Amino acid sequence: MSKSKLEYIWLDGYTPTANMRSKTKIEENFSGKLEDCPIWSFDGSSTKQAEGGSSDCLLKPVAIYPDPARENGYLVMSEVLTADGEPHPSNSRATIDGDENDDFWFGFEQEYFIMDTHTQLPLGFPVGGYPGPQGLYYCSVGGRNTHGREIVERHADYCIEAGLNFEGINQEVACGQWEFQIFAKGAKNAGDQVWIARYLLDRLTEEYGYYIEYHPKPVKGDWNGSGMHANFSNSVLRTCGSKEVYEKICEAFKPVTKEHIEVYGEFNDQRLTGLHETQSIHEFSYGVSDRGASIRIPIMTVEKGWKGWLEDRRPASNADPYKVAARIIKTVKSVDVGALV
Repeated sequence: MSKSKLEYIWLDGYTPTANMRSKTKIEENFSGKLEDCPIWSFDGSSTKQAEGGSSDCLLKPVAIYPDPARENGYLVMSEVLTADGEPHPSNSRATIDGDENDDFWFGFEQEYFIMDTHTQLPLGFPVGGYPGPQGLYYCSVGGRNTHGREIVERHADYCIEAGLNFEGINQEVACGQWEFQIFAKGAKNAGDQVWIARYLLDRLTEEYGYYIEYHPKPVKGDWNGSGMHANFSNSVLRTCGSKEVYEKICEAFKPVTKEHIEVYGEFNDQRLTGLHETQSIHEFSYGVSDRGASIRIPIMTVEKGWKGWLEDRRPASNADPYKVAARIIKTVKSVDVGALV
């Protein structure tokens, strides 16, 4: 009789930035299939999702992946439901609407800092001082400017072994700052995979005496902040072949700038200053190849005859990919491009 370890992973009720929680369920003769993952429960009063007098919340499995770090292990991404089976108010995945056929594709670029738990500083930062200025850390090689490669490489291996659509890694502009990329067809699928990738990274840090800092500007001063750039497309953007369509969709983001910023991550005003490859949080702009714009139109999209994708550069590194995707879908679907395609 075989036994499997099912790690149920969910988002808690802390606002505006949710935290991941997880616990293990042992199942006998488990098939490895999502449909055979039972609904489970947890104490919502310990996660700001219920009161003590009525504390049960439900975990509904929505995606499953092999756990590369555990024998007979699985990672089970779960939505939180109330005791009567309705989506909990904290259930951001349930807010994604208008993507029933997975028409929207998302590529998230997740930036982060690796922090030393003892010094509370990014790797490479000396106690009481600063490393050399930005310039030589981005995509660097060698122990002078590269910090944390071992854990980053292990994380990449884990994500690939778990079956995620893991696209790549690179050291970022600031010292101790890295990035990984996830691509998936379907907004919910993309969000699931980003959260699982974050989970695997966070769990790995337990072995090193590190932690991952998702704050968009943990080091004040002349250092790049961390974002979670959202590359997105739907069938219109992938096939229209029209500059006018692209510009009309980009223009639709301007009047709802506030609504986007509200779900693009806490403390994002500290990152979106108009410096360090960002547009000001108080402004909106778009442009071809412009990394200082709110939305960048990739040069590859133009070179392919205006068939491709857009990049919203505003989401912060601590943003919830479910919320980001839901808001982008709502804005894009508000545009009537019928006469232009």
